[in-house]
Amino acid sequence: MTTYAALLRGINVGGSKKLPMAELRTLVTGLGHTGVRTHLQSGQAVFTAGHGDEESLAAELAAAIEERFGFSVDVLVRDHAYLRKVAEACPFPAAGLAPKQLHVTYFSAPVTPDRFAEIDQAAHLPEEFRLGDRCLYLYAPDGVGRSKLAEALARPRTTKGLIATSRNWNTVLKLVELTAPEA
Repeated sequence: MTTYAALLRGINVGGSKKLPMAELRTLVTGLGHTGVRTHLQSGQAVFTAGHGDEESLAAELAAAIEERFGFSVDVLVRDHAYLRKVAEACPFPAAGLAPKQLHVTYFSAPVTPDRFAEIDQAAHLPEEFRLGDRCLYLYAPDGVGRSKLAEALARPRTTKGLIATSRNWNTVLKLVELTAPEA
């Protein structure tokens, strides 16, 4: 049995794609998963599965959401080991930063620097980004809502063909905690 986090993109934001967390827990449980929990209202579900891989579990959940709620949602599923490695590999000194300053964007596939070559990093300082394993770390000292770099990183040219969903550093760490094997 492996514990996973499902990361849903763009739900419960701005009044669209409403997906109550209690109903998401019921849906994930109905798919045969155990230990189902949700975190916040922005689309994180943690569950244990004895079958499948990240891609098949994500596809299964996305299909179930569309069938039940009538709208399409991009879903990424990642296991504890991956989530822990992402947190441990953070290239920025996360200690002491406010959660709004550090974000991780998870991608459905590996990304290479050439995808972001048109972005002039020096023009966005003190904001910075670094690539990781199927993820991108963003340091935005004034918060992601005011970040011009975050805006540039989210352009269709940089995300074309990928599912991409971002989480603040507190959520990144909480997902590591929630997916950790019980001692």
